[in-house]
Amino acid sequence: MTRRRRLVKLRRETLTTPDGDELILDHLDDHLDAPARNDNFRFVLLHGLEGSANSVYMQGMLSVIARLGFAATAVNFRSCARDPKRFGTTLPNRRPRLYHSGETTDFDFVVRTLRAREPHVALLAAGASLGGNVLLKWLGEHPGQTDVIAAATMSVPYDLGAGSQHLEIGFLPRFYVTRFLVTLRKKAQQMAAHFPEVGSRLDLDAVARAKTFREFDDAANGPIHGFTGADDYYNRASSIHFLSAITTPTLCISAADDPFLPAEVLERAKAIASETVEFRITTNGGHTGFVAGAWPWQCEYWAEEVLIQWLAGHTK
Repeated sequence: MTRRRRLVKLRRETLTTPDGDELILDHLDDHLDAPARNDNFRFVLLHGLEGSANSVYMQGMLSVIARLGFAATAVNFRSCARDPKRFGTTLPNRRPRLYHSGETTDFDFVVRTLRAREPHVALLAAGASLGGNVLLKWLGEHPGQTDVIAAATMSVPYDLGAGSQHLEIGFLPRFYVTRFLVTLRKKAQQMAAHFPEVGSRLDLDAVARAKTFREFDDAANGPIHGFTGADDYYNRASSIHFLSAITTPTLCISAADDPFLPAEVLERAKAIASETVEFRITTNGGHTGFVAGAWPWQCEYWAEEVLIQWLAGHTK
């Protein structure tokens, strides 16, 4: 049974970044049919690789937030959530960069923007997969920060190097990678075509041949974003290196059978994290799955409910 991608109505905003690019924000607020009954808090959500505010897990979290009566802002990473009718085949970016697992400056900019607009409103942050890695890295980069009073993540690939290697084993992981690389390769090729300074750094034949995340990150992601290659990117962007510095109350939900990383990474992440980080690791759940109930008619995506309810508990 396919989950709906339009569970809530959102108000879209195009936000200009400090470097002159665009971020698309989708707001759940009192302008629509889900009025915020508690205007002292706002949820900020971050999606996963090649996702958007309309990803099923994002819509699931937003529907819980709406039911609880809070406002929310879903951040769409650069080049995501773009209307093909508006942008056609051209690159939906003004600047020669995309997004990646360790890119935290855009999230930091959104946090500062929301706090400046609503100084009395505290923020609660949630991230899934790549978005969760970004959130945890940002928290570790800003120990002692008070803008985000609590955070929660789901299915974070804490060690990007171990995860990329794990995704090369077995049919299902390779299926995931193949699907993602279709759009990732296209974005990198469009980036090279629109920005000569990027094109001169890319081996476009290697980009076109990339069949694994490591090959793509070596050929495209690294050169575009200033890394020397995949290993440099994985080392500098993996949230596992920032967990020990987090001072914000944080919940991390993961499954031991997540195809995006080996189970031993979860134990390493748990061992290294600060005492403010709580881990809930289940045997099953896959990647942003966590389904309970009788399939397919009574499916309950319990992690989204638990994650948002846990964050809402910090409003009291």
